Amino acid sequence: MSKRIIISGGGTGGHIYPAIAIANALKMEDPSIDILFVGAEGKMEMEKVPKAGYHIVGLPIVGIKREVSLDNAAFPLKLTRSLLKARTVLRSFRPDVAVGVGGFASGPLLMVASLLRIPILIQEQNSYAGITNKLLARRAKTICVAYPGMESFFAKRKIKLLGNPVRSDIIGSSSKRLEALAHFGFANHRKTLFIMGGSLGARSINESIREGLKALNDSGYQIIWQTGKAYIQTAREAIAQVGSERTKAFDFLYQMDLAYAAADVVISRAGALSVSELCLAAKPAILVPYPAASEDHQTKNAMSLIRQNAALLVTDAYAHRDLIETAIRLLEDPGKQKELKTNIAKLARPDAATEIAHEVMKLID
Repeated sequence: MSKRIIISGGGTGGHIYPAIAIANALKMEDPSIDILFVGAEGKMEMEKVPKAGYHIVGLPIVGIKREVSLDNAAFPLKLTRSLLKARTVLRSFRPDVAVGVGGFASGPLLMVASLLRIPILIQEQNSYAGITNKLLARRAKTICVAYPGMESFFAKRKIKLLGNPVRSDIIGSSSKRLEALAHFGFANHRKTLFIMGGSLGARSINESIREGLKALNDSGYQIIWQTGKAYIQTAREAIAQVGSERTKAFDFLYQMDLAYAAADVVISRAGALSVSELCLAAKPAILVPYPAASEDHQTKNAMSLIRQNAALLVTDAYAHRDLIETAIRLLEDPGKQKELKTNIAKLARPDAATEIAHEVMKLID
């Protein structure tokens, strides 16, 4: 009988893509493994996971809004319904191990799994543990983390410092530079700036790029601009107004390996997945942490690089003033690019997904 693994979590790409990377590593370990994903209804995992080739079941769970909201009144009912559906899914699928990657979608599934005595592994991407993972930690057999010092959140005996699992095609993506430039219709002799604000976009970054687009264009740079769905039309209008044929805007990028391969410099939020990808791609980066992230964990993620001179920092509050100037200065400074590239590459953990998959397999009797 084939082994069965259930993987739960989602809400953003920062949870979804590590989950898919773990699933892919498990399949490499044992192609006969049966894997089922569980996410939240209406969230992006319901689209991204099937595109990666896996089946997913949605729960009606929602997150609790931090501000006063009528939406919070529906939380107890949706939580109850999610717990009941999670029990049905678990009893039907009968997994050997339940894996949680964070996000509120993993809460009900892992809670019920622990009550059914199914071994649990948690993967925490950030340098500051998320609420769901903190609540579930005492029920977990193993907790895989990406940053040192996580003993302040989890029992030391459970922790495995393995890094964040990312898409395998990003490893060694620099070798695809010529292919990548051709893919985007770019010239080899020009410098390329890649801007990404995460799977949901980033207002301060997008606004700063829109305001500074003429300066970037006049400097002769090529730009890959991943905007998120909410900003794509505004970005296209800005590009048309400037008349820049060297700027390509996308609401979402599926071929991230080619975007990294083409880039000389990257502007990014400091979500755990983005930081891990930048380390593996070994790209000079300007990080703009999202200040409203829970417990300001993106700033903590960014500082783990800044302290080792492996990236530059621009705060969200001053992005409109400093981001374009910082980007142009870095693009014109090959010495600084080389320094950042060398230092960030030292932080990469290319085998994280495989090592986490090994920990999952250890929990199967």
